[in-house]
Amino acid sequence: MKLGQTLGFCTSADGTRIAVASCGKGQVILRAAHWLSHVDYDVQSPVWRPWLHALSAGNRFVRYDPRGCGLSDRHIADLSVDAWHADLDAVAQSIEEPRFVLLGLSQGGALAIAFAARHPERVSHLVLLNAYGQGARVRAQTDVERLEAETLVNFIRVGWGRDNPAFAQFFTNLFIPDGTPEQHRWWGDLERLTATGDVAAQLLWNMQGIDVLELATSLHVSTLIAHCRGDMRVPFDQGRKLAAAIPRARFVPLESKNHVLLPDEPAWPIFLAELSAFLGQDRSMLPRAVREAGLTPAETALLDLVAEGLDNLAIAARAGKSVKTVRNQLSVIFGKLGVRSRSQAIVVALSG
Repeated sequence: MKLGQTLGFCTSADGTRIAVASCGKGQVILRAAHWLSHVDYDVQSPVWRPWLHALSAGNRFVRYDPRGCGLSDRHIADLSVDAWHADLDAVAQSIEEPRFVLLGLSQGGALAIAFAARHPERVSHLVLLNAYGQGARVRAQTDVERLEAETLVNFIRVGWGRDNPAFAQFFTNLFIPDGTPEQHRWWGDLERLTATGDVAAQLLWNMQGIDVLELATSLHVSTLIAHCRGDMRVPFDQGRKLAAAIPRARFVPLESKNHVLLPDEPAWPIFLAELSAFLGQDRSMLPRAVREAGLTPAETALLDLVAEGLDNLAIAARAGKSVKTVRNQLSVIFGKLGVRSRSQAIVVALSG
């Protein structure tokens, strides 16, 4: 089942056209650009599609492709961090709502921090996941660490997009080591579809020079920071440093090795529950029977899909799960609700 979204473009300060996608209705959650994305292809992705479904449920989730990538202008001379800041400003200016939630994943966290410092009146909440305040070259303290950062960039220049499983496996294991074969295959396809090797390498090199840690200390915006303990792309300590730098930030450690959270891992519903509570969407308006059943956030989301009238196959497609997993999870949900059929579950879900 394809998620509906609207696509458009805005123009950055230097004339670069930036592709912008929006799905859902409600308060705006704007995702700052991270290293690579493709707003059209992401809708089909077993990695990003669950994010789109989860964050557009009750919200308007806005994303955009960074310059040089996806549907944004590809042949761009200026791929600097300053240009990325200008692109985020342009996207924000296209949003009519006076305030929005700003989400920063990975490199997007630094962009989000800088934007919140420049335009605190626009940001109602700041959410950072597996983000960092200092890039790999900035935080490197030894020659080995500096060589590691440089080697990764060169490795991308040499191996990006090659039909070589060794290269593909290396990059995939940095981002989603616990992903399924389908998710790993998609991540490999992302390389060929999103950007050229030269663009990917240059963007990463520029991102490695980021340093917003001192700037973060000046923020005065409600901030939620979550970081995976085993993140193989951005060290857990980077999340701790941001949480210590940003005044009154809430820090949530997550048990995962993935840099991008996946829908079937335990950390996924924990992050969504923390995000909902942080945004004041604690689902206190759920029917009493549902609240008292003690459903997890993931189980509640699955019950919502049942209430929409979707069958197991459609739910599996919507949630990025297998039909067998959906069937087993619904059995647990029905047991908690004390019902025996879908029709009874729907009645409970829709009751006052």
